[in-house]
Amino acid sequence: MGEAAKKLPRIVINEKFCKGCSICVDFCPTNVLEMKGSTVAVKDLGACTRCQLCDLRCPDFAIQVFD
Repeated sequence: MGEAAKKLPRIVINEKFCKGCSICVDFCPTNVLEMKGSTVAVKDLGACTRCQLCDLRCPDFAIQVFD
């Protein structure tokens, strides 16, 4: 018997709201996010611990983390 598959969170980025400040990238303790040009993108969803620091620190409400 194998381990149950880890349920991944869902990270929603509203590119219209994102100003490219990279605060979410800087606060992410597990390097889930990266900058792609002038907006944030998910780099490694499997590393997300659902801490929601990116969501809480975004001054423009451009990122949300769902379970």
